[in-house]
Formats: sequence, structure tokens, C-alpha cells
Amino acid sequence: MAGDESTASGSSTRRLGAAFLGLLHSHVELFGIELQEQKARTVSLLLCAGLTLVFALLLMVGLSALVLILLWDSWRLAGIIGLCVFYCLAALFCALRLKALVADESSPFQATLEELANDRERLLP
Repeated sequence: MAGDESTASGSSTRRLGAAFLGLLHSHVELFGIELQEQKARTVSLLLCAGLTLVFALLLMVGLSALVLILLWDSWRLAGIIGLCVFYCLAALFCALRLKALVADESSPFQATLEELANDRERLLP
């Protein structure tokens, strides 16, 4: 009888260990998938942001030159001051918007954290 209890205890310990490893495997797999998705999203965002910045800069240089050429004869100083004020306000707006976007960042591994919380609720009484 004592042998049967130790065999049953060892069997249940193995089943518990296998269940734990199964849970751990699924969570590690989910974490890896989310990490790959986050990496691809970040690279895509950086590439788009870089290209947008380059083309916006080229546009701003062209438009600034056009404004200064049009205003050169009669309003050159007002044109230069106006462009400087516009660039200052635009930079301030963009900096404030960037600060808001950084502060509003959601967790990149939300699904993994939710699964861990669900497992904790199921396992604890």
C-alpha cells in the first residue's frame, strides 16, 4: 500500500511538472511572437519616420526659398522673421506631441501579461 501511494504521488508530481512546463512553453512562445511583432513594428516606424523627416525637410527648404524669393524685394526681413517664428512654433508643437505620444505608450507585451494573470488566478485558490 505504501508503494502505491508513493507511485501515485510521483505520478501526480510528474503530471504537475508537465503541466507547469506546458504553461511555461506556451508563455515563452507567446512572448517570442509578441517580441517579433514589436521589433517589426519598431523598424517599420523608424523607417517611415526617417523618410518622412527627410522629405519634410526638403519640402521646408524649398518652400522657405520660395517665400524668400517672393518677398526679397520689399519684405525680406519680415519674411525671414515670419519663417523663423513659424519654424519655432512648429518645433514646439511637434515636441509637445512627441512627449504626449511617449507618455501614452501601452505595454508591448500585454497579451503575455494577461495570460500570466489568468494562470495565476486559475492556480491560486
